[in-house]
Amino acid sequence: MAFFAWAAPAGADAAPDSPVRLITLDPGHYHAALIHKEELPGVARDVHVYAPLGPDLAAHIGRIAAYNGRERNPTRWRLEIHAGDDYLERFLAERPGDVVVLSGRNRGKLARIKAAVDAGLHVLADKPWLIEAADLPLLDATLAAAAARGVVVYDAMTQRFELTCLLQKALVNDPEVFGECLRGTTAEPAVSLESLHYLMKTVSGVPSRRPAWFFDTAEQGEGLADVGTHLADLVAWTLEEGRMLDPRTDIRILGAERRPTLLSAADFERVTGVRGFPEFLAGAVGRDGLEYFCNGRVDYTLRGVHVRLAVAWDFEPAPGQADRSSAVFRGSRGRVEVRQDEGEGFVPQVYVVPNEARLKAAILAAVRRKLASLAGEFPGLAAEDLGERIRIAIPAALRIAHEAHFARLVERFIGYVRRPDTLPPWEAAHMRAKYFVTTEGVAEARRRSPR
Repeated sequence: MAFFAWAAPAGADAAPDSPVRLITLDPGHYHAALIHKEELPGVARDVHVYAPLGPDLAAHIGRIAAYNGRERNPTRWRLEIHAGDDYLERFLAERPGDVVVLSGRNRGKLARIKAAVDAGLHVLADKPWLIEAADLPLLDATLAAAAARGVVVYDAMTQRFELTCLLQKALVNDPEVFGECLRGTTAEPAVSLESLHYLMKTVSGVPSRRPAWFFDTAEQGEGLADVGTHLADLVAWTLEEGRMLDPRTDIRILGAERRPTLLSAADFERVTGVRGFPEFLAGAVGRDGLEYFCNGRVDYTLRGVHVRLAVAWDFEPAPGQADRSSAVFRGSRGRVEVRQDEGEGFVPQVYVVPNEARLKAAILAAVRRKLASLAGEFPGLAAEDLGERIRIAIPAALRIAHEAHFARLVERFIGYVRRPDTLPPWEAAHMRAKYFVTTEGVAEARRRSPR
């Protein structure tokens, strides 16, 4: 066992009174570093990191050092590293902060969240908190313990800060635009969300390698259990924000499926830097390469509304392309869609599509009234009449990248840490609901397609 400390070079400390002190626990995903891409008001620059000594920790230190050393708007984080095999025990014994940040290996993540809560610490944890339905009772116990201790546990639902998602939610909840949400059927769901991601990608301008364990679904989770968390959250947040949800009575899983993305040994080496498939992946390696079960779909009902979620992963995007998604909500007056089409340069856009031509003028007027009501927060929005559909014109100044969502997420979270009583009670109920959808969806897909 070896422990050491390292501090990134920093300028004079100008932290506000009583700053929140962060502890990063076993950072195995670049999201753990993205939280530090910008300096955060009310957050101390000194951050303790507890982790095993290895490539995940080295990559995390490198990302923070890059933020501190960049020419434009450099950060001034100071890291104190506690590296060793018993990092978890050391963390629980020392607890040199107020907030624990977790973003990395998903297997066992919920147990670490529960341990931090039991130690009286607030937790900001990246999704997913759990990847197997067997852990749903532990989620209940964790949320109950947090409520009893008065600490905040919050997951990083960054999509809630994406402007197109916010606009879609506002329009769906405007009866003059949307009407009432249709019930739909399994064949034609009322709500459909799809997400396409790529295994090879660039983060903060640098090609990002993934750890080899990322491709172990027992460690990372299948695609629906991982990325599907965002989709399930957006559905409930859009349709049922402020309402308590009970998965036992409000959600019914109707069907699911799964399929693998095949990776050759050469592709695996490109994305991980590891030559050959590790022994722990042997059970997923076939004649054609590694079968990575990262693609999944689930059909379910949420309070009687038929929903379909679909997650897919390809290896590498074509030039000019990147991760993309779509979301369609069907109402009695029209559809509200978020799409990333090639004709729009794959930039997410919001559309309203009236169900009938005779409703077009009234819906267009209603959309313009809604946008006018949002002008104080989002100035410059406009409704463009494209004939059969209405497009929301979004000024470039209002668009922020995925990486910038983390600063807003942390700002919201810190507000809850300072005033735990302001955390809405429905958040815990929605947490239970979305993880029920994702984990039970994976379980159903496995029952239907064991391989």
